[in-house]
Amino acid sequence: MEADSDMKKEIAALTIEMGHRTLATWATDCAEHVLFLFEDEHPHDNRPRKAVEAGRAWIRGELSVSEARSAAVAGHAAARDTEEDCARATSHAAAIAHVAGHTVHAANYAAKADNNERAWQYQHLLELMDDF
Repeated sequence: MEADSDMKKEIAALTIEMGHRTLATWATDCAEHVLFLFEDEHPHDNRPRKAVEAGRAWIRGELSVSEARSAAVAGHAAARDTEEDCARATSHAAAIAHVAGHTVHAANYAAKADNNERAWQYQHLLELMDDF
């Protein structure tokens, strides 16, 4: 657990240096990385998938903040209905369009959904930093 806490601190320090859309890309990737956990359990509920798609569309400039926020609200409703952390991750990923501070929440809920997720998140963040 201590290693996860240390990695979480490293991630928080690295995200300070990143721009809004890069943060959104990373958080959306984190959420999508665990989305299968929700879809396996709730195959007919597409609200979290739509939240991820909205986050990606906002990153590309194809969706307004308001539209992304609506998808985030729907994803959060799925999380409330099912109590699934992976759904919470997707709702926070879409909400980043509105407030960049949702980045950490998206990553944290993804890590709660899968105990091995934090190491992947850290490596992926480093890769994105190299790209930008």
